[in-house]
Amino acid sequence: MCVFSREEDNTTRYSALDQMTNNPFNLCGENNKNSSMLTLARGFLSDEIFYTILLFITFTLQLINICAIIANSLSIAVFVKLGFSEPSNISLTALAVCDFILAVLLTWNNLCVWLTYHNVRLPFHGNNVSFLTGGVQWTFLSSTVAWITAFISFERCICILFPLKVRRLITPSGTFLAMLIIILLTFCPSFLMYIRYKFMWEFNPYLNMTILNTIPVKSELAILLEKISVVICGVIQPLLAFSIVVICTVLLVVQLRKISSWRLSVTSAKSQRVQAKKTPAASSPATEARISQKEERLVRMVVAIATIYYLL
Repeated sequence: MCVFSREEDNTTRYSALDQMTNNPFNLCGENNKNSSMLTLARGFLSDEIFYTILLFITFTLQLINICAIIANSLSIAVFVKLGFSEPSNISLTALAVCDFILAVLLTWNNLCVWLTYHNVRLPFHGNNVSFLTGGVQWTFLSSTVAWITAFISFERCICILFPLKVRRLITPSGTFLAMLIIILLTFCPSFLMYIRYKFMWEFNPYLNMTILNTIPVKSELAILLEKISVVICGVIQPLLAFSIVVICTVLLVVQLRKISSWRLSVTSAKSQRVQAKKTPAASSPATEARISQKEERLVRMVVAIATIYYLL
């Protein structure tokens, strides 16, 4: 076990959590602490209290990640059992797989932060290595999840707008191809970050050992590729996916309300004709109410899912 002085111990422990308040694409000391809202709280709290709160949040997130891993594993198993003859099963399985990987990556990052804070002797720099082996992938995979969510919203919208043509417009092979294209365009650019940063063994005098660390590459091409990939996959693609989800949700809600109104009008006209003929098989107002309530519940569910996505 390595021995730290009190000042060195606090510096090492706090630097582990400083990564949580820095620009996520700044590594190896390229920090910008003023860019985070968390730094505002540090002006009102002592370092010990501030980092204790952050550690509690990290521990809570770790429990949530474990639950997410278990839940998505069960979801994947269920979809595999159901088969992939339905296009929706393919897209939902891809979403569950991406969420599973996101939870694993975030668990890895939180674990490295926790171990570094408690001065566990690691053969690598916890903050930098965990970020380059998990944080970067998590950032780009979040864009993948956003586009899969947008595709699912588009798929549901097509089902409502063109119910008689949906079998021809959305096929299992087409959905599988769409998932493959989304992954290639949103997640694969994350590997460009390995051109901007590279792994390097360096000697750590505090640990008295050689550890694995990451260093930035000063090449202009590498910096340009990093900026392009971050802008496209971190800004443009999520905004486009967000716009698609908004448009599809609005169209879906409007069309569902039109269908509900049309169904009620048809049912009411039929009921009046039947009552005019004094036939006992007339539709009751309770039946119409049940149909309307069902449509309203469906609309509320769609809006709730979209709202959760917007907030996240």
